[in-house]
Amino acid sequence: MTTSIKRGRNFLHTPGPTNIPERILRAMNRPAVDFMAPEFVTISRSVFADLKPVFRTEGTVFLYSSSGHGAWEAALANTLSPGDKVLVPETGNFSTNWGKMAASLGVEVETLPGDWRRAVDPAAIEARLAEDSNHEIRAVMLVHVDTATATSSDVAAVRRAIDTANHPCLYLVDTIASLACAEFRMDEWGVDVAVGASQKGLMCPPGVAFTAVSDKAMKASQSAGISRSYWNWAERFTENNYIRFCGTAPIHLVYGLREALDMIFEEGLDAIAARHVRLSSAVHKAIETWSRPDGVRFNAVEPAERAVSVTTILTPENLDGEEVRRFAREHFDVSLGGGLAKLQGKAFRIGHMGDLNAPMVIGALGGVEATLMQLGVPLADSGVAAATRYLADTLPGHERSNAAFSRATARGTSASVTAA
Repeated sequence: MTTSIKRGRNFLHTPGPTNIPERILRAMNRPAVDFMAPEFVTISRSVFADLKPVFRTEGTVFLYSSSGHGAWEAALANTLSPGDKVLVPETGNFSTNWGKMAASLGVEVETLPGDWRRAVDPAAIEARLAEDSNHEIRAVMLVHVDTATATSSDVAAVRRAIDTANHPCLYLVDTIASLACAEFRMDEWGVDVAVGASQKGLMCPPGVAFTAVSDKAMKASQSAGISRSYWNWAERFTENNYIRFCGTAPIHLVYGLREALDMIFEEGLDAIAARHVRLSSAVHKAIETWSRPDGVRFNAVEPAERAVSVTTILTPENLDGEEVRRFAREHFDVSLGGGLAKLQGKAFRIGHMGDLNAPMVIGALGGVEATLMQLGVPLADSGVAAATRYLADTLPGHERSNAAFSRATARGTSASVTAA
């Protein structure tokens, strides 16, 4: 009897949790400490302060021991009252579920329908708000990147739509799958509450969530009528560490988050966004090259609306997306995300966010391509080769000339590759 022994590391490409860098693991590898002692109080205060530039806000940031769903509830409970109406543009599973949470709190939810393959249409939001002459809609709830569908909506364009309609509603934005991945500018884009979490672009374990809050949202919280205690911003608006964390602080996660923020500032938010654009473009180049009508294809149909943090790939009708996940995990040690809700069994997802570089992307794509080949999925050409050529051509500071790129392409596969 033989035993299968795996060597090397798992290629973690789920859309959360993401890879945790060694630096962050080491920062958390310490004994428990007194969370009211001066050293930890200083560390935690620095985390609260340094989350602000990550959101690019001068507003207040609140931190919770919770998943992102906790921050969802905090955003709702602190700004709304039972019977208030909100407008939820439908982009996928997460926009739908955030709306369901609002409904469970007694809020009236109006959904702006979407087909799960396109981002939000700002013009449709503007038109609906313009109709709301009595200003019954108290908030627009937008998911920046819906990880189920891998669509990315234009946060700034939605703000412009709200302003053009001359509507006073609050603007709540879920940045869980975009923060520290894609460009996000809370204050500049007029976001009133931004929701975030630790386990994606921030490269930390799950368990910490955030709400970044504008002055307008803080003022709204004074009259909000949804019952709240743990989530209450007014209670947490203090320098007292025990009250600020609503009990015992998540000590080790705070140490990890401190290290993550240091790493983010060392690289720079603009450089991080550029890295995610480049790596996601390589993934997109691979899928573009694999795609056939009878094979795999993008869920997000519009290239400009494809997220830089995750890609959802539709499978042929005769192939369950879960089989792709299982085969890639068991035979190539590549962990992928599955299809959710309407896309369950019809898709798989490649996460490409956080602590990630080009060879990791190439390795994951290699595992996926080998999986598709083994499962008999027809591929137009090698996506791995196309992604590798793209990454070679776009290496920062060493970009090859178009002529050199054309020669290299001609020597490779016959697939048509266009440098972005």
